[in-house]
Amino acid sequence: MSDVTAGLPQATNPLQGSLPALQADYAALCARGLALDLTRGKPAADQLALSEPLLSLPGSGIDLDDAGTDVRNYGGGDGLPGLRRIFAPLYGVPVDQFLALGNASLHVMHDVITFALLHGLPDSPQPWAREETLKFICPVPGYDRHHSICQAYGIDMIPVPMQADGPDAAAIAALVASDPAIKGMWLVPTYSNPSGAVVTDDVAQALVSMPTAAPDFRIFWDNAYAIHHLTDVETPSADALALAAAAGNPDRVLMFASTSKVSFAGSGIAFFASSPANIDWLRARRSVQTIGPDKINHLRHALFFRDSDGVRTHMRAHAAILAPKFAAVQRILTARLGALRDAGLVTWTNPQGGYFVSLNVMPGTAARVIALAKQAGVALTPAGATWPLGVDPRDENIRLAPSMPPLADVEEAMEAVALCVQLAAAEVTYRQPSNSR
Repeated sequence: MSDVTAGLPQATNPLQGSLPALQADYAALCARGLALDLTRGKPAADQLALSEPLLSLPGSGIDLDDAGTDVRNYGGGDGLPGLRRIFAPLYGVPVDQFLALGNASLHVMHDVITFALLHGLPDSPQPWAREETLKFICPVPGYDRHHSICQAYGIDMIPVPMQADGPDAAAIAALVASDPAIKGMWLVPTYSNPSGAVVTDDVAQALVSMPTAAPDFRIFWDNAYAIHHLTDVETPSADALALAAAAGNPDRVLMFASTSKVSFAGSGIAFFASSPANIDWLRARRSVQTIGPDKINHLRHALFFRDSDGVRTHMRAHAAILAPKFAAVQRILTARLGALRDAGLVTWTNPQGGYFVSLNVMPGTAARVIALAKQAGVALTPAGATWPLGVDPRDENIRLAPSMPPLADVEEAMEAVALCVQLAAAEVTYRQPSNSR
């Protein structure tokens, strides 16, 4: 047996003797000719329909915001004040430390990295590109597009476990204390991608307070899912900016967010929040890049949402569409894989917000599960995608994204995924010598 199953008595091993039946079930699954996709966390069509009125806004002849600014013209680099007043309270940030920019927070994150490479940050000894080595801490499992930015610019990535209360703060503190090459870390603090973990105030406090060898160390606080609740409980994000200021490290946190999954993906608005020094730094860099954001789109969103409560009402409508899909994932995984979970062979998360479920299968079988699913007509995120460079050393993590397909397709896909998890685990058990021999 594998190391994972070797300690299980045969009488309690849920995989014992199951391979032939699972193989028959899998053959029947393949014969159905499915074509289902759980690869990316995209909004479903009925979620996008919630924002359809945006397409008729602001309307002909409505050219001024509430401060009298003509949105058709140049200027307004910080974004429309009215829009910032709507969204800043949702993220717990003062309006004067909150910018409304282009259409995607990933774009802003990429720009900040690029500007740091070319110019350095306000407290950098020199531009990052002149450093011999650059390193970032990456909580794992984590967001693959964060990793892609680092990979594109030759930034070494150090994986640190993401736990239920946030990344392992003690491990991070030990790393950053003595290595000046570690310039930053990625973090999705609320409903983390993919686990759905929420960073507690205690962990946030530890991260913003820890001594760092690099004077310009930054936490890229990617608050992508802070307002994406799946229940009536609106779990707040830790107030990282205030905690950092109180700890004497006001410039440590760079916060990013957007309406990409709130209104229209690709046609939303990106937000940036940080200390006054970091805000001034980004303004200066962007002044060379652009004369102002798309203020017509800003006005469109401001008119649509009206106020912060308007956003909350809109997000509850999103939750009403998403929650049944996430409930289906939990129901099917529990019904089909509950015995494996009880035996310590698989685990999965039950997020209260965000767009993903993190599934850990038997070590050494994630790639096999994904290959089996693909052959059966169910597309999953590639194995290793949640790790830097796409390499999961235990080959166990699978990111499930149930948001986009209709509920019936989610249910069908999850039944197939659960069968593939069972089959891959049974194959490992079957190949290894029995513990009783």
